[in-house]
Amino acid sequence: MDGLPTQGGLAGRAGRDSAPGQVRSARLTLSTCGAMPSKGVTPLIDAPPTAPGPKPTAVPDAGIGLDGVTRTYRTGRGQVPALDGVTLQVAPGEVCAVVGPSGCGKSTLLELVCGLQAPDAGTVHAGPAALMFQRDLLLPWRTALDNAALPLRIAGVGAVAAREQARPLFAELGLAGFEQARPRELSGGMRQRVAFVRTLLAGRPVLALDEPFAALDALTRAEAQSWLSGALGREPRTVLLVTHDVEEAAVLGDRVVVLSPRPGRVVADIAVPVPRPRHRTDPGIVGVREQALGALGAGA
Repeated sequence: MDGLPTQGGLAGRAGRDSAPGQVRSARLTLSTCGAMPSKGVTPLIDAPPTAPGPKPTAVPDAGIGLDGVTRTYRTGRGQVPALDGVTLQVAPGEVCAVVGPSGCGKSTLLELVCGLQAPDAGTVHAGPAALMFQRDLLLPWRTALDNAALPLRIAGVGAVAAREQARPLFAELGLAGFEQARPRELSGGMRQRVAFVRTLLAGRPVLALDEPFAALDALTRAEAQSWLSGALGREPRTVLLVTHDVEEAAVLGDRVVVLSPRPGRVVADIAVPVPRPRHRTDPGIVGVREQALGALGAGA
């Protein structure tokens, strides 16, 4: 299919009712195209992807469940524990933000949910998931619209039909008029929006977002938080969002889960009872931020 990549940023599925220490039959398809899988992860494509396209989360297997999950990496210097006994439930349609210090296993958590890794102990259940990385990983020789439509093309959708499916999302996210722009012609925030459209078009009810705004400046980051919140309101998904920014977690999440330093353990699970749209200065947001910072300090 006109030189499309066959591996990269992946959408996966962690099978339901997996045996302890396993994720059953991980099936991976491409979502954030052009990314290389994490070290030690072998892409497995054992079936064609399901028909892509934005879907609501109101299906039985669109939630996330981890029960007593432990993950340890084996290196030349010995064993490095990443997660220890993590239990976490995310309801269908819920946005769960995860914060914690560097190296506490946040990215490992996302890869477990996507079926890119298996736990050493415990069980993982998740609906079909798409993983979005920190870098936008747009292909420089393709237009913005063709970058966004890439999961559809890989699934066998024709070029014209794929572009027409992607076009309405460009309008919704303020990208109208930039469909034919190359990535180098877009700002950082616009590139991330294109990457997010691409992730939505993978058609998975679960989104695993790995610090998608970490590389943006403060103003662009605030704008990105606003359009992400709006996009999820229009195209609801179950979301596991990893971020270092506690304020971002409070603004975007229905809950904020705090992990301890490595090995990551859940030290706090904080509800965010603030209606949307939200602002970082809302008293409720400030309160959640303070609770999360307190939990981070206590877990250190």
